[in-house]
Amino acid sequence: MAGPHHHAYVWLGSGEVLVKPGDAHRRPDHPEFRSAQVMPLACADWLLKPAARIEATFEEPKEAADWYATQLGQYAGLFVGSCPPEPSYEETVRALSAGEDRVGGWWVSGGRFLSLNLIACSPHRAWPDRVCPLRQAPGGDP
Repeated sequence: MAGPHHHAYVWLGSGEVLVKPGDAHRRPDHPEFRSAQVMPLACADWLLKPAARIEATFEEPKEAADWYATQLGQYAGLFVGSCPPEPSYEETVRALSAGEDRVGGWWVSGGRFLSLNLIACSPHRAWPDRVCPLRQAPGGDP
C-alpha cells in the first residue's frame, strides 16, 4: 500500500484470554506477542502482528466506515441487550479521513470480548515508526 490507509482487525474471544495471567502476552516485547491470537493492549500494535491478521484494508474512509458499521450489525446478536451507541457514520468517516483509528470493544454473551478495529497506517498518527504489515518481510521483520 502506498498512501494512507486503514487496516481492519477483529478479535472475538474468551475474556479470560485477555488476562491470562496478566497482560504481558498483549505487549510487543513479549515472546508470544506475534503469535498470540488476542488483541494487543495498544491499538497501533495491531500493525506489529502478522499481515495474515488483517481482515481488510481500505484506502477510502467511507469504505472503511461501511465495513465497521457492517461488522457491528453482524455481531449485534451477541450483545447482551442492545448494541452500545457508537459515533455516527459521519463522525467515523471524519475521524478516518483525519487519519485516526476507529476502535470499539465490548463484552458480549458467554463472557467473551469483541474488538473491532480500523487502524491507521502509513503513517499511524501516534506511532509513525510502525511499518505497514503488508510491507514487512515474511518473517515479520521490516
